[in-house]
Amino acid sequence: MGTALGLFLAARLLGCAAVALVARGTGGQPVTVLLGRSWDSLWYLRIAEEGYGQTLRPYPGLVQSDLAFFPLYPGLLRAVTELTPLGGTGAGLLVSWTAAGVAACGIHAIGVRLHDRAVATALVLLWGLLPHSVVLSMAYTEPVLTAFAAWALYAVLTGRWLWAGALAACAGLARPNGFAVAVAVLAAAAYECCRQHRGEVAHRVWAGAVLAPLGWAAYVLWVGRRRGDPLGGYFEVQRQWGSRFDFGLDALRSVRRLLLEGGPLVLPVSLATVAAALLLYGLLAADRAPLPLLVYAGVLLAVAAGGAGFFQCKPRFLLPAFPLLLPLACALARTARARPWHATLVVGALAGLSFAYGAYLVVLADRPL
Repeated sequence: MGTALGLFLAARLLGCAAVALVARGTGGQPVTVLLGRSWDSLWYLRIAEEGYGQTLRPYPGLVQSDLAFFPLYPGLLRAVTELTPLGGTGAGLLVSWTAAGVAACGIHAIGVRLHDRAVATALVLLWGLLPHSVVLSMAYTEPVLTAFAAWALYAVLTGRWLWAGALAACAGLARPNGFAVAVAVLAAAAYECCRQHRGEVAHRVWAGAVLAPLGWAAYVLWVGRRRGDPLGGYFEVQRQWGSRFDFGLDALRSVRRLLLEGGPLVLPVSLATVAAALLLYGLLAADRAPLPLLVYAGVLLAVAAGGAGFFQCKPRFLLPAFPLLLPLACALARTARARPWHATLVVGALAGLSFAYGAYLVVLADRPL
């Protein structure tokens, strides 16, 4: 695990260095760029400092309420600022970097469980070199969600059902798509119940299944109660942001506009990322990956591809879907054994693209991440 974590940290440090160089070249401040101009992080910092209650109306018909943002990340920021001398900026970076490291360790553990250390190391490295992996170094919730998701899935694979349920509940408090972890735990529990006789299913399986959705459901119901509509209030908040699930109709319209009219670089990259994710999911299924990983990655992919609005953000929504990288990790590990220089060239090319695009995305692209 030490080698994988070292490579991951090196990748992220070099990615941050690239952002810092581009930021300085354009007259910006690296820390401010990484945190202050990272769109959603401004909301999280405000929630951590002042609590919920902020609503903006930037355009007619658009209402942006901070209730759209789940509470775990700002809660962690608040705890760090209360217990340490760090301010909001330092706390945001500390939480994100720590969570990213914990996530990398969990991803490695799953890779070793399913294959071997070489595949596990390749899996962690590929995750750290995704085009949007710069987000893992910013004050965003993807590292936190991935950390809880990876260890919850590992707990399921190793039969630790209470841990799986508790970690899934925490993942559900991190992001709206965090319910994917709970769905994976529930699917695995249902399979376990079908595989065994009803009376022989251990109580810990039932307990883990009950715990898994509690975090996500609790926040959704709390927002609904606060908005006067317990079951629909949270989803109305999301609709007011322009976010809803329409089975991909809005995404198809965005693709059509992109093909006919063109657009900034972030749009074709988003399209290519979603298309690659769909292909990788097919390969993952063909490789007969364990059910929890298939369900987890499938739910994240369905939410990203089928959700309306924020087309350029879809690659970020897919960052926690690390199981999609398993087929590539297996191929990279095989290449590293047979032709080490070929593998080195591939990793070098991926690193160059990741660092360059990450710097462009954060410093130059005037689009939400």
